[in-house]
Amino acid sequence: MLKRTALAMSLFTILGAAHGANQDEMRKLLTERMPGAQIGAITKAPYGGLYEVVINGLNVFYTDENANIAIIGKMIDLKTKKDLVEARTQQLMHVDFASLPLDKAIVKVKGDGSRKVAVFSDPDCPFCQELEQELNKVSNVTIYTFLYPIAELHPDAERKAKLVWCSEDRAKAWDELMLQGKEPAASEKPCEVPFQAIQEIAKKAWINGTPGLVFADGKLVPGVIKSFQIERNLGVSQPKAAAAQSKN
Repeated sequence: MLKRTALAMSLFTILGAAHGANQDEMRKLLTERMPGAQIGAITKAPYGGLYEVVINGLNVFYTDENANIAIIGKMIDLKTKKDLVEARTQQLMHVDFASLPLDKAIVKVKGDGSRKVAVFSDPDCPFCQELEQELNKVSNVTIYTFLYPIAELHPDAERKAKLVWCSEDRAKAWDELMLQGKEPAASEKPCEVPFQAIQEIAKKAWINGTPGLVFADGKLVPGVIKSFQIERNLGVSQPKAAAAQSKN
């Protein structure tokens, strides 16, 4: 991740913002021709008069100055043999871990808890349940789980998420629900849930589905990954996290 980020930075430092009038006109054209899409930054690429367009937060495509075409997919620099789209996408898929409100997460410490990962999860999401099986194989990690029920897909998810959040032992309740299918008992005590705040955080980070993992170095990984991939990302992110702590 660090190498890819460095590559992305070096490749795109030569990009300049599209000239004001050009950019405004292109944005207008793209908005008209791609209704519903959220058009982000537009920058002039150093290739063939093309412009790079960031769309819906985490996706990249290229177009001409009149926004007549969309080049989607790989774009290879034949000199370096690197995929410019992949490098740029990796650069965009970054979340400031320090900005996450960890007090709104379920905290589970495994082993010495030295490594850190945040997970956005829906209790009725089958992929989230699969991810929990993989996370269960990882040790020496602190897992921050943000309950992110998506009602449009799972109408009963918010009810289950509330049961977990209002439990006396949230981490245990979450594990039993996701790994054993056992719902926690309803709490009789008043309980406020932070779902709205978590939804706002997810929206800012362009986490539109579950599961979504954020590692200590800021790398965002959508979807299910295997335990060895989690280990690999924890290994990459750990030096940076440790360095940040040593400065405090």
